[in-house]
Amino acid sequence: MAPEPEPTPLLPRPLLAVAVGLPALLAAGVAAVGLFLGTGGQEQPADPSSDRSGPLALVPVPAPRAEADECRGLLSKLPMQLVSNGATLPRRELASPAPPGAVAWGDARHEPIVLRCGLDRPGDLTPTSSLRVISDVQWLEITEGGNATWYVVDRPVYVALTVPSDAGTGPLQDISTTVRDALPAVPLDTKGS
Repeated sequence: MAPEPEPTPLLPRPLLAVAVGLPALLAAGVAAVGLFLGTGGQEQPADPSSDRSGPLALVPVPAPRAEADECRGLLSKLPMQLVSNGATLPRRELASPAPPGAVAWGDARHEPIVLRCGLDRPGDLTPTSSLRVISDVQWLEITEGGNATWYVVDRPVYVALTVPSDAGTGPLQDISTTVRDALPAVPLDTKGS
């Protein structure tokens, strides 16, 4: 009996080596390009819907005195940036139509800080409310979820500053100084008269 001939591969050995090695080489190249180019030193949001860039849309709230002279004067004196927990936050553009009497600070990496002027008297302000005095300005804190809204309650207009829980005390101190210098103190109205 004659020896059986050795089967010939369908592809020559050098071509087979390239066919097997090419996907591995391609994967290594893509990984190297990703490491080399990276993200430009900036973290990318994991979820595109969490992107905080662009104009900030604010829900309108009742602010009957938002266009009063006191609010216009205060808004014109507010800082262009706030320091929040060590991060410097620039003024943030508001989406149109922006509610009157509103200003915001923030960037793509931080929750916004929002100030509103000319609001209705906060319903939580009572004769027994616990108030905090910062730079001679009296504030009422109302906490909701991960944010706190601080109301200026001793000026001719009510001002609210909404800050995320991790904002630190910098924004409240800076805004207190501006409010103190821009608006005269008035007696508290704890009964809604």
